[in-house]
Amino acid sequence: MPDTSTRRFYGFDPKLLLGIAFMCGSGLLFPIMNGFAKALGREYSSLEVSWARAFGHVVFMLVAFLPRHGVGMLRTRRLGVQLLRSALLFASNLVFFLAITFIPIGKAASISMMSPLLITLLAWWMLGERTTRGRVVALAVGFIGVLIVIRPGTEVFQWASLLVVANSSFYSFYSILTRRIAGVDSPETSAIYSSVVGAFFMFAVLPFVWKTPHGLGTIAMFCGMGVLGALGHYCVASAMKHAPANVVTPFQYFQLMGSVLVGYIGFGDLPDALTWLGAAIIMCSGLWIGWSQRQH
Repeated sequence: MPDTSTRRFYGFDPKLLLGIAFMCGSGLLFPIMNGFAKALGREYSSLEVSWARAFGHVVFMLVAFLPRHGVGMLRTRRLGVQLLRSALLFASNLVFFLAITFIPIGKAASISMMSPLLITLLAWWMLGERTTRGRVVALAVGFIGVLIVIRPGTEVFQWASLLVVANSSFYSFYSILTRRIAGVDSPETSAIYSSVVGAFFMFAVLPFVWKTPHGLGTIAMFCGMGVLGALGHYCVASAMKHAPANVVTPFQYFQLMGSVLVGYIGFGDLPDALTWLGAAIIMCSGLWIGWSQRQH
């Protein structure tokens, strides 16, 4: 049959390719969301911005998927894991949104690309996904790239860069838990639960930081963050369902180019030469890890 020969010729599993396509899709959606967050962070609290992103996410998911999947979409077999995922994602978004009020989006995206490297380590430890000596070397090289971007101890070092390191750590654990429950709950269920903590637990804090949005453009950005975040994390959950975490996560690097474009168009920011160098090292390390896993 044609698909069988094509599959043998190219050596790719269609499910693997679908997982990669979903991850690339998420890498195109998140930079626009982050651009909205940076613009809003100039006037509004990062807590309010993070809440709006989470609450809009939940509302959009309910409107988009509840009529098709029914209330059964809200049932989960791993409530504790889903809530932990949600808390990790909210913490990840909060520190990232705070960071990009101080540093360019492109620089923040370059540092956040360490997530695939962390995920490879965590997948080895938490999921039992095998690694090799070559991948360990690639991990070490990738972290050298992170140091080149951050440049600790130099005059260009910015403390907000450490917030992006924290963001990457939170997001890596979130991704591993997403992979762990991918075969238990549907992508729709995982996508909606990923923001429930930020959407509802933040009601206790919101009165202390609330500032009413003004203007249609501002309201559109607040609402748009939720829609873009919901679609992005649905893509991530779908990617993890179709392919191993340490294969699809390197394709988050699509997010770097989108972030640079958004940063330049929206804020006139462009990464310097060393940031590009560090980002390239991180990307090559992550892609090597993904390629070696595919060869295995």
